[in-house]
Amino acid sequence: MTKRTSAKYKLDRRMGENIWGRPKSPVNRREYGPGQHGQRRKGKMSDFGLQLRAKQKLKGYYGDLTEKQFRRIFAEAERVRGDTGENLIGLLERRLDAVVYRAKFVPTVFAARQFVNHGHVTVNGKKVNVPSYRVKEGDVIEVRDKSKQMALVLEAAGLPERDVPDYMDVDHSKMACTFVRTPGLGDVPYPVMMEPNLVIEYYAQN
Repeated sequence: MTKRTSAKYKLDRRMGENIWGRPKSPVNRREYGPGQHGQRRKGKMSDFGLQLRAKQKLKGYYGDLTEKQFRRIFAEAERVRGDTGENLIGLLERRLDAVVYRAKFVPTVFAARQFVNHGHVTVNGKKVNVPSYRVKEGDVIEVRDKSKQMALVLEAAGLPERDVPDYMDVDHSKMACTFVRTPGLGDVPYPVMMEPNLVIEYYAQN
């Protein structure tokens, strides 16, 4: 499982936002940051600070990707024609672990990475165990038959705090999902505001 599994809510508290919209987030109770200095009054953040925070928030949301992984995805978004920010969101949402999470096959994006890693998912009938595998429009993602009764899967489908977005067609009776189209920023149901334009500014200067 990812290195941040036990500390995923630290990111919530550091950002002061409930990034995944989870009811158990400590931000729902304490809005200040973690650690002994968390309650100190915050000064006005610099432009660099705002850009860095936007990058950390977006990177953290997808299971805390490594800097190397995230920079590689960003470089690809820059190469593709069109708006870099929209391209970046589209590439992140096409990751297999993100699709599994969005389809509500598992409760968290961290669980999605482990779920894919352990071979519980097929794409177009073939087992894929690489969380960063890039799904294409029209691909059918399914939970394998032997995994459909896992408590994790049954719990996730009933979660009330998030809905399946309209760029996916999900049938929970079959635990199958068709990736209909690549979304833009406005299509993705983030619980908090994501600012890919600030991420672009961050990488332009660093």
